[in-house]
Amino acid sequence: MNEEIKDYLHSLAKNTIAKALDLPQEKLQKPPDSKILQEKRGVFVTLNLDLQLRGCIGYIMPIFPLEEAVKRNALNAAFDDPRFYPLTKEEFEYVKIEISVLTVPKKLEYKNADDLLEKLRPNIDGVILRKDDHEATYLPQVWENLEDKDLFLGSLCTKAGMDYHEWEKGKLEVLTYQAEAF
Repeated sequence: MNEEIKDYLHSLAKNTIAKALDLPQEKLQKPPDSKILQEKRGVFVTLNLDLQLRGCIGYIMPIFPLEEAVKRNALNAAFDDPRFYPLTKEEFEYVKIEISVLTVPKKLEYKNADDLLEKLRPNIDGVILRKDDHEATYLPQVWENLEDKDLFLGSLCTKAGMDYHEWEKGKLEVLTYQAEAF
């Protein structure tokens, strides 16, 4: 994506939240080459306040056109992330908005825990773990805080409601995807 599209999407997310808070909005103009905005894409919107997570919601799969997905997830991250209370007008001025546009997830074939560790690419791959009715994902940016592959997978298992060491047993479905974050 070019910088014009990224800037537009960032402003779109900001305006969407501002409108919901009944605050003034920037004037938006779609970039001339905006065909990508109508492509269905997986998208996450992450809000940070004082370098701390303040909300993060998204779609892994390409359900909605990019423009619509950004608006929906901006609102969901600001007001519907169950881990946080709704964003306030006072916080809005200081919140940092990050948008992650995802590739379609692909199944990662692996033989055992060592093979899985070998195939994971820190800071490149977002990871989805699935087993039965348990599922969780971490965006590629999470590697910045969980650099160790064992710790990353253990934490992701816990997030999915599984035993921390479940990934070592080799019976999980693992999918990877990449993200363009801005």
